[in-house]
Amino acid sequence: MKNVGEAPQEELATGERSTRNRVARSILDHGPSTVAELAGRLGLTQAAVRRHLDALVADDVVEAREQRVYGTRTRGRPAKVFALTDCGRDAFDQSYDKLAVDALRWIAEREGGEKAIAAFARARIAGQAGAYRKAVESAPPNMRTEALAKALSADGYAATARSAPRPQQGEQLCQHHCPVAHVAEQFPQLCEAETEFFAELLGTHVQRLATIAHGDGVCTTFIPKTSHAADTSRAATNTDNASASTAGRNPA
Repeated sequence: MKNVGEAPQEELATGERSTRNRVARSILDHGPSTVAELAGRLGLTQAAVRRHLDALVADDVVEAREQRVYGTRTRGRPAKVFALTDCGRDAFDQSYDKLAVDALRWIAEREGGEKAIAAFARARIAGQAGAYRKAVESAPPNMRTEALAKALSADGYAATARSAPRPQQGEQLCQHHCPVAHVAEQFPQLCEAETEFFAELLGTHVQRLATIAHGDGVCTTFIPKTSHAADTSRAATNTDNASASTAGRNPA
């Protein structure tokens, strides 16, 4: 990864660059974060974090946003959080977005339009499914979302699992990074196929709440609490009910 927020050599010491990269990396791994959260994770003072964030904002690596609230909103103004910009994400992932977009557009124009893109997206997920399926099926039922998050992280998605905010009953799978976000912005079939696969793999209907491709800070998938007795046949049935139509959409 190239150094983010890099100033001329004589103006920025090596230690400063390293700490700045740590701040940006923490946002990548954990999603949009407050100053207090960053300070706690990195063992820095809030004043030091603010100084590095100011530099990262000036370099268009991070941007300040109003914290998005899921569930019941509490009184008072939402805390300010800092999220990676597209430029900041590119610093962590050298991709071939233009080539991929051009290839998918060619397929859409010559090989069957949106149906062809959807077929490609499902085939792509199927090609990656082995490791995810092994991780999930070897985990206890109540740890399967976390197991999926770890498997996704191994592929660069910086994923975490957590309990959903009340009054929801279930979990949220959060992907803090998406290597194909720029491509999925133009071809949401990639998000839809992933949502369908999560539903099939976890054996339940799932709902996409937000995606990086749609401009959100994190790809968030709600996974409702279900009976641990769900079997393979039920999983196959629920695949058809996956929330593909809302993939890449924020219901708010």
